[in-house]
Amino acid sequence: MAYEENFQKTSEPKYDCLLFDIDDTLYPFSSGLATLVKNNIQEYMTQKLGIEEDKVQELCLSLYKIYGTTMAGLKAVGYDLDYDDFHRFVHGRLPYSTLKPDPILRNIILSLPIRKVVFTNADKAHAAKIIARLGLEDCFERIISFETLNPNTKTEESPVAATETREIFDISSYIANPDPNVELPKTPVICKPSEGAFEQVFKMTNINPHKTLFFDDSIRNIQTGKRVGLHTVLVGTSHKAEGVDIALEHIHNIREALPELWDADKAEEIRARQKVAIETIA
Repeated sequence: MAYEENFQKTSEPKYDCLLFDIDDTLYPFSSGLATLVKNNIQEYMTQKLGIEEDKVQELCLSLYKIYGTTMAGLKAVGYDLDYDDFHRFVHGRLPYSTLKPDPILRNIILSLPIRKVVFTNADKAHAAKIIARLGLEDCFERIISFETLNPNTKTEESPVAATETREIFDISSYIANPDPNVELPKTPVICKPSEGAFEQVFKMTNINPHKTLFFDDSIRNIQTGKRVGLHTVLVGTSHKAEGVDIALEHIHNIREALPELWDADKAEEIRARQKVAIETIA
């Protein structure tokens, strides 16, 4: 019995799930899509929400830094924007055709003998288009998107009407002159890098964070992932930082950086053979 217990401890694989971000992770930042997304967000803020153009860039960045996404921040400070309208404006106009199938990544993912799940802040339509363009449609067990974590997101008012009737919290003034007596408004949006978002994903997918590798291009997301127990892989740079277990210049470098992932199937074969041997001895 002791022999069997020791064998199970030594042969059990370190990881049983891979959790992937999509944008600038499954494809490189050099695609240019991130810049187009940022431009579309800023254009949405001026055209749809009536925010002064000379304030948009700074506001966009501040909300992103504080709330994880600019949309989550806009919602927090009082803009009652329509989520579907925002996603159509920001993602619906992207030139997805610039992304090409990635057979190397496809082969890498399909060759991995463990679970693969996607966790993105993006809407499901954007996620599906990116994954399809890369040729990865059948590579993942599940895709956790904005709608997965925020299922009840319909608003009855138009975004413009909302800005005329609701008081908008002046986040720029707060940042310039922080007041300890003023509490920052909370966002109703559940998204990375919130620890709560990660915890929900773990429950939804039955993921054990201590046996999961998390791939993301955002250092903030990576650091939150580390705090909630994930093993972390920062994609897009070879430079490690606090909270980063492994840093990959490109997602294609998985095999070189993590050869043990491909040992999982070998361990399973050994376990199966050992089980038969133990039963025979018994």
